[in-house]
Amino acid sequence: MSQSVLVLGASGRFGQHTAAAFSAAGWQVTPFDRKTDNLMDAAQGKDVIVSAWNPQYQDWASLVPDLHASVIAAARAADATVILPGNVYVFGAGHPGVWSETTPHLATNPLGQIRIEMEQAYRDSGVRTIVLRAGDYLDNTASGNWFDRIMASNVAKGKFTYPGEANIAHAWAYLPDIAKAAVLLAEKRLDLAVYEDVHFPGFTLSGQEVADMISASMGQAIHLKRMSWLPLQLLAWAWPMARCLCEMRYLWNTPHSLSHERFEQLLPEFVHTPAEQAIARSVNAVLPTSDHIAKSTQIKA
Repeated sequence: MSQSVLVLGASGRFGQHTAAAFSAAGWQVTPFDRKTDNLMDAAQGKDVIVSAWNPQYQDWASLVPDLHASVIAAARAADATVILPGNVYVFGAGHPGVWSETTPHLATNPLGQIRIEMEQAYRDSGVRTIVLRAGDYLDNTASGNWFDRIMASNVAKGKFTYPGEANIAHAWAYLPDIAKAAVLLAEKRLDLAVYEDVHFPGFTLSGQEVADMISASMGQAIHLKRMSWLPLQLLAWAWPMARCLCEMRYLWNTPHSLSHERFEQLLPEFVHTPAEQAIARSVNAVLPTSDHIAKSTQIKA
């Protein structure tokens, strides 16, 4: 019998990839249209709801609580499992290390607190929920994230712009892989705890290691350049998004990685795309066509 999934935020990065991955796995996929659809009605008969709505940072405080309260209500009414893309904001500044499912959520900054409270609402609801937590996304298309808009935007000119310390560990997740993991976890949902916090280990790479991988894939020297935060700091008083970006700056200077233990217990056969291939595909997505290099374009999807 075909299983069905409702994807909220299907036009976003996580939503697009998970919708494609569920479809490839034979699920019946329904994208939610916020202009025309009613969430309670759309959720009926669905086995899984992908809760990938993600307002702009500056709107989190006003929108996130009500958005997710509505998802919880719809999932409860439909007896559906929610898959929630999690991030590392909950751990907070000043706590470097390997973050696992048992690491305390100690964030005190506004955005971190919003995430903690939102996840706690799912935990308290009794609705079957899978939080799939990951670091910064790498994408095989230009999707407007940190990597393609800032870091890799000038690689054709030999520059990789990095927003933090160049030689400390940072958690990354390749979106096609995390979407595949979401499907596999959804298919195991009835064997999991009612509330599962699963860390997607992805890749742990420093900025310099990423730059070196780009150099290897492009066959040319890539110079790592530290991003200046001064323009964002100057804009922060007038532009709420700049203020929020500055608030999260600490993640680029806090060494961290995500534990692989629980993920490998649940999905022992999962095969990650090698980091070198994920980086090459992510760079290819932002290069002009004339700059695509043979090594990257010949990598099989």
